[in-house]
Amino acid sequence: MQIYDSVKKTKVPFEPIVPRKASIYVCGPTVYDDAHLGHARSSLSFDLLARTLKALRYDVTMGKNFTDIDDKIIKKVQETGQSLEEITTHYIARYLEDMRALGVQESDIEPKATESLEAMESMIQGLIDKDIAYVVSSGDVYFDTSKDTNYGAISHQVGDDEDNQSRVEHTSEKRNPKDFALWKACHGDDDICFETAFSRGRPGWHIECSAMIEKHFEGNDEYSIDIHGGGADLLFPHHENEAAQSRCATGHELAKYWMHNGFVNIDGEKMSKSLGNSFFVKDALKVYDGEILRNYLISVHYRNDFNFNEEDLLNSKKRLDKLYRLKKRITPTGASKPNKTFQKAILEAMSDDLNISVALATIDAMVSEANDKLDVNPKDKGLKKETMANITFIAELLGFGGKEPFSYFQIGIDEETKAKIALLIEQRNEAKKSKDYAKSDAIRDEITAMGIALMDTADGVLWEKV
Repeated sequence: MQIYDSVKKTKVPFEPIVPRKASIYVCGPTVYDDAHLGHARSSLSFDLLARTLKALRYDVTMGKNFTDIDDKIIKKVQETGQSLEEITTHYIARYLEDMRALGVQESDIEPKATESLEAMESMIQGLIDKDIAYVVSSGDVYFDTSKDTNYGAISHQVGDDEDNQSRVEHTSEKRNPKDFALWKACHGDDDICFETAFSRGRPGWHIECSAMIEKHFEGNDEYSIDIHGGGADLLFPHHENEAAQSRCATGHELAKYWMHNGFVNIDGEKMSKSLGNSFFVKDALKVYDGEILRNYLISVHYRNDFNFNEEDLLNSKKRLDKLYRLKKRITPTGASKPNKTFQKAILEAMSDDLNISVALATIDAMVSEANDKLDVNPKDKGLKKETMANITFIAELLGFGGKEPFSYFQIGIDEETKAKIALLIEQRNEAKKSKDYAKSDAIRDEITAMGIALMDTADGVLWEKV
């Protein structure tokens, strides 16, 4: 397995700190609003990584946090009158629901910041005791970047811009402009605060992940985890600061490898009126099935920026349609084992830093070849079973192709319309039984006018959206 290390800026062999095990931690959302397409892109990128490592027979442990204490969340509390817990519980549930719809496998560890305050306090206190962190008169606690000789080694882009170091402005009592907040003291009547030995307040943004990783992952004497991931915007200052505070607190590096996914941009000129320029996953899911969105969002290499527009989405869907038409052609049938050459080619592509373009091209070739062979011998049971196994392998590795094919082609039809179609099919069957072919044809024409194609099969009448 080769992965692109953002620190080394090159592809490197993945050599885990514990043989045949892979520990991954991904920065999750700040839960004050619904998940957007950027959240989806990051989740899908590292879902692909975890699926690939599992397919390569690594024992994978995936962690993803929820930031459930933050200034943006507190602002939401003030605006809505709801409690912090009500807001964060709601948006965590919504996030998980959206990710499930996209086929993102649930993480093994999903810590919340508010459940990890003791671990944060312990790490901060340890840094204070070493004089690597310091408390100012306001009660804020800062990390002294001058004490870390390797500060800047992660991002290679350390600047003196104080605003770039934190989500809020801080006191001029900092020792160095680059110093960042580990803890922010509360003032006035602010009641969303937590008691510590150094002050009553809230954790800084960066300390959360470092403390949660130390709490939940075992690591070794060199590294806490194998892979730390997130969006490209987190490389600096977030991941740089995480690495620094962890390095100084533990005496070893936070992660052996750092991986980052590209941004998602919305091309408003190519978006439909139904979706508009919304960036929320929930709005996209109202228009498109989660598997169709997943197939589209993973179609561009994870490190590249993604330009989301409906025209490309529909072209991506046509590719998925071809896979399901093949699956429909071989249904019903059992599965044997995937074709070894096909399986090897897919795994080799995904082992090359998740080279999705080559993987998808390999799938296209398999679909085309299987259809050509079925044209010659449509009753080839061995071919059908192997092809079904190939599709099952695709579903496990890439997360699409796992639906029942006829239901896939019914996506987008509401329940009321489905009930109407079922009634019309029943009426058509009755007309055929009574040999009223004129009525039977009229009903078929009515169904066709609804944009539905009927197929009379040995298993009964099947239908799909045209």
